[in-house]
Amino acid sequence: MTQREPTERETSVLDQMGGPMGFVYTSVPVVVFVAANAFLPLAATIWASLAVGLALTGFRLLRGERFTSAVGGLLGVGAAVGVVAVTGSAKDFFVIGIWAALAGFVVTLGSVLARRPLTGVVWGLAHRGEHDWRADRVALRAHDLATLLAALVFGARFAVKQWLYAADSTTWLAVAKVAMGAPLTALAALAAIWAFRRTTRRLVPRP
Repeated sequence: MTQREPTERETSVLDQMGGPMGFVYTSVPVVVFVAANAFLPLAATIWASLAVGLALTGFRLLRGERFTSAVGGLLGVGAAVGVVAVTGSAKDFFVIGIWAALAGFVVTLGSVLARRPLTGVVWGLAHRGEHDWRADRVALRAHDLATLLAALVFGARFAVKQWLYAADSTTWLAVAKVAMGAPLTALAALAAIWAFRRTTRRLVPRP
């Protein structure tokens, strides 16, 4: 196995999320939903955000982006407006993200407490379990730090958004989703990539 192969796997983490523009694409339907909700009935707001999501998905597919990245954003919008259609409350557009953040916090923090940090588990799966990364203290510490950062991101998202949800602040929920979305996701992804590469350098023989 060469040094280059793991590096390509690690770099593809951001590619799987659609790259930097992927964050922009996922933010646009949120902004449209909140802006439309200020002037239009709820049903029209739902259709407006869905229309924008469909248009962006088509645009991304025409640009040759990964099908999973392009359609994933549309599925997220569809699920969010589906909840709104059932409850009749605009703030419920964000409820899936709020509880997903709580679930992410529990999983990532729990994996560290169990001494199996999630980023390390992913690294091990990517290398087909050929290296005992948990036996290397430096590698284990790197994955502890990367996974704890992910837990912090998830926990902060849940705390802030749940507080805004309880305060019935739909507009600020949108602001929080955008502000705590792309920047924090990129930070956590970079920490994971750092832990991947540190582990690779220590455990994977160079050619």
